[in-house]
Order: sequence, then structure tokens, then C-alpha cells
Amino acid sequence: MGDILITFAVPCYNSAAYMRNCIDTLLTAGEAAQIVIVNDGSSDATGAIADEYAAKYPSVVEAVHKENGGHGSGVNAGLERAKGLFFKVVDSDDRLDPESLSKVLDRIRADHASGTLPDMYVTNYVYEKPSAHSRFPRRYEKNFPIGRMFGWEEVKPFRFSNVLLMHSMLVRTQVLRDCGLRLPEHSFYVDNIYAYQPMPHVKTMFYLDVDLYRYYIGREDQSVSRKNIVARYKQQVGVTDYMIRCYRYAQLKEMHPRLKRYMKHDINVLMCLSLMFTTGGKDDLAERKATLKRMWSDLKAEDREMYNFLRHRSYIALICWMPFSWQRFFTTAGYYYFSKKLKCS
Repeated sequence: MGDILITFAVPCYNSAAYMRNCIDTLLTAGEAAQIVIVNDGSSDATGAIADEYAAKYPSVVEAVHKENGGHGSGVNAGLERAKGLFFKVVDSDDRLDPESLSKVLDRIRADHASGTLPDMYVTNYVYEKPSAHSRFPRRYEKNFPIGRMFGWEEVKPFRFSNVLLMHSMLVRTQVLRDCGLRLPEHSFYVDNIYAYQPMPHVKTMFYLDVDLYRYYIGREDQSVSRKNIVARYKQQVGVTDYMIRCYRYAQLKEMHPRLKRYMKHDINVLMCLSLMFTTGGKDDLAERKATLKRMWSDLKAEDREMYNFLRHRSYIALICWMPFSWQRFFTTAGYYYFSKKLKCS
């Protein structure tokens, strides 16, 4: 048997109703894949289903059972056990397109045979809302060369909310370990850290223009629903704080100019989300205002250059100086614009 090309980590929490749809698409990779199903303290049949797959496909599937620690904890458990050359997280309510996966595997095999593996493969992902019969793809042909190896010097600017997400990334396992990636536990939205912290360690990339990852939209308990993002604003602020502290502004200035530009753009987008999450609620307004005030004051004390950039020279600089009620109006309008575009509301 040859090398394992990809380790798929599948964090699962009470996923019995839909996890089979996800895992079955991963199994199409055959012996080229390792599938680590992480049962994160579920109270339904998730653990039994994970064991069923592990018994049926013992050379491919591993079932891990642990106490509940959140999405980041599930990713950490998968990375700890990863044997593949590359690592990919697939949430249990999502899936991969088998035809696109076959093309990705062919590419990895060819690059592995020629000794030209990149640090990261990038593919498209697609928002899918079956109840509305809608699909919205996120592609990167405006940012990356297609079908060949490249470095940061060839990356074109990202615009507006477009960034690399966990769904679009297939990263060398060793790169993730070398950058010291270990996601916080008991928090949503840690996938933003996953897509940010490794970037300075990624020197070479390969973009395949295939719609590999299918991101399901439509369940009320999803972390991206408006009800949940407003309620969990402190977790989003915490994730943004964590990302800002991964690299000080002085470190960003030492990076390749186009990598630096991307990192600053990503932080901008996440800070916009933090404002949107925090100002979007109708309750606990005093605490929400205090949370934003603490976020800014802590950043100012710890990294004055980063504070000055985000407060005065970023996309959100104007909004930051608006009254709280105005911030709420503009960020809420922004949420409804993008949710309508994606048909995810």
C-alpha cells in the first residue's frame, strides 16, 4: 500500500442524522485516505455510527471518542492522529464532491511522484441550501494562477469578504504541525484561526479550479445562523483576539508584501465580523458595548501598531468611530446583504 495522501478529520457532535452523507463521500478516496471520525461527547447515535464505519473500513476509518470540547477540539484530535501527507477538515453536515475529489487525488499523486508537492492545495467551495434549491460557489481564479505551482509573489489582492477558508484548504500536515496549530476548545468560529495561523508557513500553493467542498446551509442550529452569531458574539470576539495575537503587526511588516497584504485583509474581515456579531443583538446592549471597548483597549495596550491599523486605516475605520446604534445599522445591513446573496438566512 502506498502513502496515505489525505487525512480527513470529521468532528461530530450529535451528527447521527446526517454524518453518513459526509463520510460516504470521503470513502470514495479509498486507501489514499485516512478518515478520523471524532465523536465529541455526543448524546445520540454518533458514536455508534463512527464505530460502525471503523469496523467496516478498518484500514481507512478510525473512530475517536472523547469528552465534549467543541469543534476546535475535534480538529485537534484529528491532527494528532493524522498520517496523511495532507490534512483536511470536513464538517459532519457537509460533504465533498466525489468527482472533484478524484481530480484532487490525481493531482497529489502526480506531484508526489515528481517530488513537487506544494505546501497547500486550494479548491473552491460551494454554499448549498437544498430547501431553496440554491448554490453559491466561492472561487479563486481572480486571486491565483490556475493549475500550477506558485508562491505569494503571484497572489493577487483579495476583495471585500473573500478570504481563504478552512473549506478551501488542503494543507500539508507537517506545515500545520510546524506552525504549532492547536485550536481553542469550547468555542465556535475557530475555523478562522485554522485558515490564518498557518499562512506564513505556506510557501508554495497549487490552485485547482474544482468545486470540491459542499457547505450545507439550512439548519437552525448552525453556527452561521443570525440567531447564533448574535448570541455567540463573545466567542467571535475571542477568536478575533486570538488571531490578532498570532502575529504582531511588526511581524506582519517583515513578511512578503503580498502575504502581508493578505494577512491584513483577513484580520480586517474578522474584525468586521466581530463588529457585526457584537452590535447585531437587541439585548445586553451595555455588555456588548463593554465587550467592544475592552477589545479595543486590550489591543491598544498590547500592539499599538495593530490597533492604529485596524482603528484608523482599515475597511472598518469609519464604522469604528460611529455611535453604537449606527454601527449596528450598517453591520446588520451588511449581514442581510450577504445572507440574501448566499440565500442562507
